[in-house]
Amino acid sequence: MNNAEHEVDRIDLQILKALQLDARLSSAELADRVDLTTSPCWRRVKRLEQEGIICGYHADVDMKKLGFHVTAYVYVSLDKKDEKHVKAFEDAVITSPQIIACSCISGRYDHQLTVVARTLDEFGEFARHQIGALPNVKEVYSAFVLKEVKSRRQALVDLT
Repeated sequence: MNNAEHEVDRIDLQILKALQLDARLSSAELADRVDLTTSPCWRRVKRLEQEGIICGYHADVDMKKLGFHVTAYVYVSLDKKDEKHVKAFEDAVITSPQIIACSCISGRYDHQLTVVARTLDEFGEFARHQIGALPNVKEVYSAFVLKEVKSRRQALVDLT
């Protein structure tokens, strides 16, 4: 599947919005919400999956209820930016369970990590001993999440 844009109509967008808010809807419930019968609705969902527009279905987990009370965005600059060194850094990031997301970004920093920890002390230890020890790290800057104002699951709902 390539990354070309796909044509979606108003009903496709309604389906995507409904699933983004509640991916556990049954086919009948989804069809009812978008004012279709079940079979055409199900076919549209399957097409959206096959085209890669729907990439998967996920559980939204409250990290605090699992004991992770600290979330930090960690910005990392790499010393060397050639493919070999960047790949070594990214491969190391992938193996760390406390790093729950990583994006290669533009600007002053090369990567943004989302890191969770149970306490601020635990984060401090992780930052000093794990992030600082990742391959090719030159500079690290951390910012802590004080409150989540808007989550990613609202993205499509708010875009259209």
